[in-house]
Amino acid sequence: MKDEMTNKSLSTQVVMGAVAIGLGLLFLLDNLNVVEFNNALQFWPLIFIAIGLVKLWDSRNLSGYLVGGAFIALGVLMTLHRMGYIYFSMRTMWPLIPIGVGVFLIVKALQRRKEGGVLPQAGDGSDSVVDITTILGGFERRIATPDFRGGEITAVMGGCDLDMRDSSINGEATINVFAVFGGISIKVPRDWTVILHGTPIMGGFDEKTNTPADNSKRLIVKGHAIMGGVEVRN
Repeated sequence: MKDEMTNKSLSTQVVMGAVAIGLGLLFLLDNLNVVEFNNALQFWPLIFIAIGLVKLWDSRNLSGYLVGGAFIALGVLMTLHRMGYIYFSMRTMWPLIPIGVGVFLIVKALQRRKEGGVLPQAGDGSDSVVDITTILGGFERRIATPDFRGGEITAVMGGCDLDMRDSSINGEATINVFAVFGGISIKVPRDWTVILHGTPIMGGFDEKTNTPADNSKRLIVKGHAIMGGVEVRN
């Protein structure tokens, strides 16, 4: 499992590194008058497709797949519009945003019902795994579980504040984070060892935790901060 997570993290970093190198080469060739890069700038919506692909690759639950698919769909529509195949205007198509949010909420509710679950309450077994997605809004949650096992947090143009200072870990747990134009704040107990494996892209990862003498409780925070931020502190 650990090797699989490492390979995924390495693959996404390689992809993002290749994109950065490609953009740098295009700007360099444009400055040398070898190619005309201004024409290529009209395809900037491909960035949304790249973000969506990264999210799909990192995700392990339905919420992540839906968010990644939404980014890809937006990038495809805007690219086709700029190529003249379809007409797409945010002024006309903005109602798709609440429609998409509604579909997301319905799918999440049906998934929870299928699993026979209820809304998680602090202290019960459902707190052991987190699945948080915030879009254009804020989310605050405090959990208390003796056996935290990780999960996934997504913040798109919004913020998430997760307080786990009353929780514990049996060994090691992993949280996948994905912040785009948003921020994620995670509070952990002082006896946890935090390991960051994040990739900031015009964003940042910040760890403000102490270093415990015993590293038997380890929290791995991995993912991407794209024009956003992720903070982990005590």
